[in-house]
Amino acid sequence: MIALILGCLGACNKISQENYDQLKVGMKYPRVVELLGEPTSCETLLTAKQCTFGADPKTITVQLISDQVILFSSTGL
Repeated sequence: MIALILGCLGACNKISQENYDQLKVGMKYPRVVELLGEPTSCETLLTAKQCTFGADPKTITVQLISDQVILFSSTGL
């Protein structure tokens, strides 16, 4: 249980305005994961994917096509 909480604390710290500001249109998915950690959830439809990073109240949502960022937004940063 403690390991799970500590793991979340490390990942949750990546959901910040500073890391959000580093996201760029055209960025590759592996770089996004490097910045934000593993996504909390992803939905895929053909070559389009939408991933959410973090948990309420602080989340970053990234939309990708062919594993390249096309749009991103944040809540609670």
